[in-house]
Amino acid sequence: MHATTTRILRLLQLATLLAVGLIAPALAHDRPPNIVFILADDLGYGDLGCYGQKQIRTPNIDRLAAEGVRFTSCYSGSTVCAPSRCALMTGKHTGHCRIRSNDRVPLLPEDVTVAEVLHDAGYATGMIGKWGLGEPETTGLPTRQGFDHWFGYLNQKHAHNYYPDYLWRGVERVPLENVVTHGVATTRVTYSADLFAADALDFLEQHQEDRFFLYLPFTLPHANNEAGKQGMEVPSDAPYSSEPWPQAQKNHAAMITYLDTQVGQILDKLAELGIADNTIVFFTSDNGPHREGGADPMFFASSGPLRGIKRALYEGGIRVPMIVRYPGRIATGRVDDTPWAFWDVLPTLAELVGADSPSDIDGISMLPTILGQKDADEPQAAHPPFYWEFHERGLSQAVRFDNWKAVRNRQGTPLELYDLANDLGEQHDIAAKHPDVIARAEELLTNSRTKSDYLPIDRGQEPSSKRHGS
Repeated sequence: MHATTTRILRLLQLATLLAVGLIAPALAHDRPPNIVFILADDLGYGDLGCYGQKQIRTPNIDRLAAEGVRFTSCYSGSTVCAPSRCALMTGKHTGHCRIRSNDRVPLLPEDVTVAEVLHDAGYATGMIGKWGLGEPETTGLPTRQGFDHWFGYLNQKHAHNYYPDYLWRGVERVPLENVVTHGVATTRVTYSADLFAADALDFLEQHQEDRFFLYLPFTLPHANNEAGKQGMEVPSDAPYSSEPWPQAQKNHAAMITYLDTQVGQILDKLAELGIADNTIVFFTSDNGPHREGGADPMFFASSGPLRGIKRALYEGGIRVPMIVRYPGRIATGRVDDTPWAFWDVLPTLAELVGADSPSDIDGISMLPTILGQKDADEPQAAHPPFYWEFHERGLSQAVRFDNWKAVRNRQGTPLELYDLANDLGEQHDIAAKHPDVIARAEELLTNSRTKSDYLPIDRGQEPSSKRHGS
């Protein structure tokens, strides 16, 4: 029997039982939900209409926010790609997780990912887009880290190019018709973002009868760094072609609207298949906005009211949009300022589906906050202090506890202190006025990390100036 016909029959049976009162309406949510997690790449806190953007059009993501909850104090795992994604996948912040820089370090078999937790709970698991946590033939391959289905880029540098000459499907290298020289396409036939969106829609079609976790780490609006000032690669600058903006800014805006359109396609497909009401959708970004490929984060105020961009541990580098929709369980149009972070995603999804989390993670379940305290089975636990470290210029660190935010931009430099409740833009360093708070911050910076065999600083070496993409 065709899957669509089967679903129609099941819906008719459910409607009949509801009509005669044999089941309660709440039964629709008795089954753990499907999960779609969409991760943008280098999308700033201020790049979306629902977060205050005035020039770039994002109607579908804005609709998602209107139909769910918009978080205003959610943090990425790091201020660059790979470590942020590692924190997201493993539930550990960058003081403890395996991958703490953009070097090509693979996840190991002992690293437990959210995909493994959900797979073990009976979910079909799929990922489409950019991975960054393991190269070919390593233990970090997505298919060795809990994903049944995988299509996209394995490493960050390859993912810069939107017209690549190959992508990965499982362990197979799939050739494309694009011709590439030194990371830039000289013949452009196929735009990778289109392939990802189509594959995501196919996954939804194929798994509409299953419980599924679909992780969509799309690459928009990251720049192709190898293309210099022409790095904002998009098939067309529409709908901004007639704007009196520099070409790079037209393209940057078009990339964000292109992403928004693809989010709309996914939401529409969920509705078409009749599974939107039992699917929780997350939308966020891996770090703050970039200044690459000709893009200027000041042009669109991409960090919104925040200080800093990608590669900074100020709020603009690590505070990101986070929107969650779950029809019937999350009140529409809600705005929540509760702080949480990427390393909370694994335990949150584990609780959502009734699975156990690993015991050695840093994150906590934020499900009570996401659902709204009154709808949760248990009250929200207090969040431990938040910690980040960054390694491109030596060791930089930041910690947040309560409304205090402490930042050390390089090892050996003074610790800065900000009161986020009164200084969201981190303009006034008040370290000298609060020695007691500084002492607490220093203690947290020392005790929130363990040494890593992969990091030059933990091997007594100077940091490498050669990076492997971002």
